[in-house]
Amino acid sequence: MQEQESIIQTKSFDFATRVVRMYQWITKKHRIHSLADQVLRSGTSVGANVEEATGALTKKEFIAKIGIAYKEARETRYWLRLLGATDYLNDKMYGSMLADCQELIRILASIQKTSQRNVANQKLKG
Repeated sequence: MQEQESIIQTKSFDFATRVVRMYQWITKKHRIHSLADQVLRSGTSVGANVEEATGALTKKEFIAKIGIAYKEARETRYWLRLLGATDYLNDKMYGSMLADCQELIRILASIQKTSQRNVANQKLKG
């Protein structure tokens, strides 16, 4: 039986596929790789860390992996801003990618805070 994907799994995977397509477009159109490589690495790492968190054996491991995904999403936002500011991305692509990235950051921050609060509450109870 296949487990149902969470919203963050779906959104981070969809974002990663968009990052890969954006990378292909940038490297083909502009023939730059250094900045594109950075956003490819961090942008695809978000979903990979979410998947690792989903398979975590402990709550501590889950929180750590979600924390890494959050940091990677913030790094991706930086690279997107840089690509937009240097005109490697058009306004439409930049705005869309940035909005998706910021949504991931908000969701991951919420998951992280809720998980940390739940662990703290369990410690108080037991």
